[in-house]
Amino acid sequence: MRVLLTGATGMVGQGVLRECLLAPDVSEVVSLGRSPLRAEHPKLHSVVVTDLFDLDGAGDALAGIDACFFCLGVSSVGMSAETYERITHDLTLGVADALAARSPDPTFVYVSGAGTSETSRQRWAQVKGRTERELLERFPKGYMFRPGFIQPLHGIQPRNRVYRVGMAALGWLIPLFRRIAPRQVVTTEEVGRAMLAVARTGPPKHVLDNPDIAALARS
Repeated sequence: MRVLLTGATGMVGQGVLRECLLAPDVSEVVSLGRSPLRAEHPKLHSVVVTDLFDLDGAGDALAGIDACFFCLGVSSVGMSAETYERITHDLTLGVADALAARSPDPTFVYVSGAGTSETSRQRWAQVKGRTERELLERFPKGYMFRPGFIQPLHGIQPRNRVYRVGMAALGWLIPLFRRIAPRQVVTTEEVGRAMLAVARTGPPKHVLDNPDIAALARS
């Protein structure tokens, strides 16, 4: 299986990359981004493009892809509505269309978030909801991941400063939180394993929340 991965330097992307490199049925991971990865691995191919809105420079890297794990995302905090929509919606659909033009019928997994809905009062949730809908219209094998709280494992550090500080201060409470509310927490490892499970089996449910992600990770 050839996997296209975006957002490989983020917390979720790092976890997904780790699981892909460990998976025996993944032959190659094509990481698409604006800067090269520090990680090196025989199965890892880092494709650097200066502008993710213009993928002509990606060459044939998007051809023959079996599954795309789209982990690229930004917080809406402190960002204008126009900029957030351009990155969250326009960029995602641009990459999706470029992939669809080069690879027939891939699995497309998009990391959205708990609370995503086009009818929400929250602007970020509306934008992500519209992005989800349009991806599902484009990809018969499209899957929307809506995780809640994500626990980083294996030395992975969140890039978001607030998340990172919170984990440093309160990370010891996560095992207790998982016992009290197991449906509210997944790990970076579980997210990665669940994405691979989706690509392998093509489950009938296409919008997946924390319990679905955890169940797929165990399958």
